[in-house]
Amino acid sequence: MYFDRKACYRTKIIATFFLFIISFCSDAQFKNIKVDESAEGKRAGEPSVAVNPSDPKNVVVASSGGTISYTFDGGGTWAQTKLSSPFGIYGDPVLVSDDKGTMACLHLSDPSGEGLKNDKSLDQIICHVSRDGGKTWNEVAPLGYNAPKDQVKPWATVDAKGNLYVAWSQFDKYNSTDSSCQSTVLFSSTSSGKKWSKPVVLTQTPGACSDDNKAFSVAVPAISSDDRLFVAWEVGNKIVMDRSFDGGEVWLFNDIPIMDCVGAQDLKVSGFERNNEIPNLFIDRSKGTYRSVIYLAWADSRNGADSANVWFSRSHTFGDQWSSPTKIKSDEGGKYQFHPRMAIDQVTGFIYIVYYDRSSDEDNQTDVYLSYSDDSGGNFKSVKISETSFVANDKATFGNYISISAANGVITPVWTRCDDGKTSIWTAVIKQSDIIAAAAPAKGKKKK
Repeated sequence: MYFDRKACYRTKIIATFFLFIISFCSDAQFKNIKVDESAEGKRAGEPSVAVNPSDPKNVVVASSGGTISYTFDGGGTWAQTKLSSPFGIYGDPVLVSDDKGTMACLHLSDPSGEGLKNDKSLDQIICHVSRDGGKTWNEVAPLGYNAPKDQVKPWATVDAKGNLYVAWSQFDKYNSTDSSCQSTVLFSSTSSGKKWSKPVVLTQTPGACSDDNKAFSVAVPAISSDDRLFVAWEVGNKIVMDRSFDGGEVWLFNDIPIMDCVGAQDLKVSGFERNNEIPNLFIDRSKGTYRSVIYLAWADSRNGADSANVWFSRSHTFGDQWSSPTKIKSDEGGKYQFHPRMAIDQVTGFIYIVYYDRSSDEDNQTDVYLSYSDDSGGNFKSVKISETSFVANDKATFGNYISISAANGVITPVWTRCDDGKTSIWTAVIKQSDIIAAAAPAKGKKKK
């Protein structure tokens, strides 16, 4: 198990409370649960979720600003706590759990308390660890410090032994349009949290700092059951991958372009001010037929700027060859599906992808859908999981991702919605059998 360092800074536990479990008058098949909401001086967006593999009734949700919500009874009741750090807390929370239920939450630092307004912000990545299901969190060694450069966009994965692997982007100055400003993708790992490995530069050619398709998107790591590491990111309308077969010591000399992703890093969706799509990379580590298959999911606008779709591909050759992209949900064109996040239940091998969907409405009304596959992505079935649509608002801060986790037949998507210009974080704790039943055709009717 990783992170044996004693607590440096303890989080303050907020008393357990009942968090609005709201059922609307609708035909939704899954109960939606509100776990966080924005307030004066507090934003709610960019949620990340982890189901505890050793106790699937224990679910933890992290959202921007350091808010942690957790349940031990499968979503019946929730409590909340707050991360704290002498280095400050900004955004981009990422939550992962190892097989024994030890959880790590990474986020950006903000020592100035002023976010992007101050040049001293975003100078490193902060990591907190919980061994009690999300109730208390200990801060461990930060990573990536290289002031005055900005360290942003962390993403993480964990192996069967509890080792933590993190990829992130380093910018000379984040969001700068200066042509001389450069960005790169870095990688580091830890077995205990006391010390991180020396950061490895994964990108051969530096990107821009403008946070568009000239720069690097979030770099997403994945690890196989035999410790083969893969990291994917987007740049220049391409999804690119690097890999290491020795646990992160030696990487490829040249990054592998594996897929087109036209418009993904600046996807235009009305009501969403900012849309830098993030690739999804996962490896089947189950003991089933599809063990070691690599899965890739993403959204792009290859069919025209007036639409977007979620796409899926897989590799049986450790990333050398990939299947042709398949659209996971059909529509009539001119519609939007975007912000997909993928999870694999490493017990069953089922693939789950959650995303925003605008197939049913002509305006900014947005739903949340879940597509799943039980045959390694050969076929996907889709169900709506949001009880009601919401109207997106450009003035609301959604962030660039939603999230999903799956373990032992429990699937927990989490997303941001907007009501009256105010964002909130929602989830649904779903059993695999319920998703299968919801996606099945009604008697006497064919499923479209």
